Amino acid sequence: MFKNKKIKIDLNATDTLIGEGTSFEGKIKSEAGLRIEGQMVGDIECAGDITIGENGIARSDIQARNVVIAGQVVGNVAVTGKLTIKTTGQLHGNLSALELSIESGATFHGTSKMDAKDSTIIIPEEKQATKVQETITPSVKENKTDSVLQTW
Repeated sequence: MFKNKKIKIDLNATDTLIGEGTSFEGKIKSEAGLRIEGQMVGDIECAGDITIGENGIARSDIQARNVVIAGQVVGNVAVTGKLTIKTTGQLHGNLSALELSIESGATFHGTSKMDAKDSTIIIPEEKQATKVQETITPSVKENKTDSVLQTW
């Protein structure tokens, strides 16, 4: 009698908006895009893209495909694609991304982890024979910091 049709969701479309003057508390899980212009408190899990507008504030741990931060995020951000922090953007938390773009004037406090698409690095055969790997660990007594330099 009733047919269960699956609706194809466009990951590039923004289908959810938390507008300016709106505050939301709780967890959001979305199969499409999300834009935050107001205030959000709670975790965000999104299969699409997330945009935090210039007036947007998210106190959230964020997981998404791509994220653009023009407002403020307090929490950790993990993206499978590109994370962009615009000039007006602030990220106070750790990030994990395939690609990272931080514009001049942006604020980032935390640590970053860049994940490679493929964990296996392929070296062309002509370079394999001449590949040199050195690890130099100079001892610096003034600031007692060890540095590691690897050259290929």
